[in-house]
Amino acid sequence: MTPQAGALITGGGTGIGAATARRLASAGYGVCVSGRRRDPVEQVAAETGGLAAVADTADADAIAGAVDAAVERFGGLDVLVCNAGSGASGAADEQTPERWRRVIETNLTGMFLACRAALPHLVESQGAVVTVASIAGLRAGPESAAYGSSKAGMIMLTQSIALDYGPRGVRANCVCPGWIRTPMADAAMDELAERAGGDRESAYVLANRMVPQRRAGTPEEVAEAIAWLASPASSYVNGAVLPVDGGGAIVDIASAAFEVERSETT
Repeated sequence: MTPQAGALITGGGTGIGAATARRLASAGYGVCVSGRRRDPVEQVAAETGGLAAVADTADADAIAGAVDAAVERFGGLDVLVCNAGSGASGAADEQTPERWRRVIETNLTGMFLACRAALPHLVESQGAVVTVASIAGLRAGPESAAYGSSKAGMIMLTQSIALDYGPRGVRANCVCPGWIRTPMADAAMDELAERAGGDRESAYVLANRMVPQRRAGTPEEVAEAIAWLASPASSYVNGAVLPVDGGGAIVDIASAAFEVERSETT
C-alpha cells in the first residue's frame, strides 16, 4: 500500500460503511466517505480525517464525481467498497414497480455505476473492489423479492468484475452479512417485534435463534472482513463470496427443528 492509498466507501455514513471507513483509516488509507445524507457522511469523514462526498450512488454523475474527488484528494484510488443499499419488503406481487426500481437502482445499478467510474483508476493502482451484498443474495427470505434479487445480482456482478479485470490486476470480492446491528436491521427488528411481541432485543434473539453463534453481528466484524479482502493479505483471493453471518448460511432448516427440540428438553 502506497503512503497515499485511497479508498472510497459508498453508503459510508452509518452502519457497516461507517465501520469500514474507520477500519480502513486505522490501516493508513485515506478514506472518501460517500452517501446521500450530508450530516452522517461529514461526521464520519471528520472522524477519520477523510473526505466527504455527498452523492446518490444510483446517480451516475454524482458517483463519478465522488470517484474523481477521491482520486484528486489521494492521488489515485486503491480500494472501492460498494456498501450503499436500501430495502423494500414484499413478495413479487406486492411490490410496486417504483419500489422495485428504487431497490435495484440503489443496490445493483449503484454498484455498477460506482465500479464503472472507479475501475480505470483501480486498474492503474492494481487495486481491489469489495462489495457488500447479503445472505439474502444466497438464500431466499420471506417477502424479500426486490432486496434478495438485488443482492444476488451484486454477487454475480462482483464475480464478473473479478473475471474480466483479474487479468488487469484488479481483485473483486463480496461479503454477505447476516443480521448485523445497523439502523436498517434495527428497523427490521422493530417490525418483527410488532408482529411477534416483545422488543427489539427479543426480536434479535428470535431472528438469530438458528444461527450457530446465536447472535447478530456488529458492523466492526464485517469491516474486519472487508479490510482483509481490500488488503494485500488477500492477494490471491478473487471472486470470493464470504458470508459474515455467524454460520447462519450453513444451517439445514429442515433439520434445525431437532436442535430446537433438544435444547428445549435439556
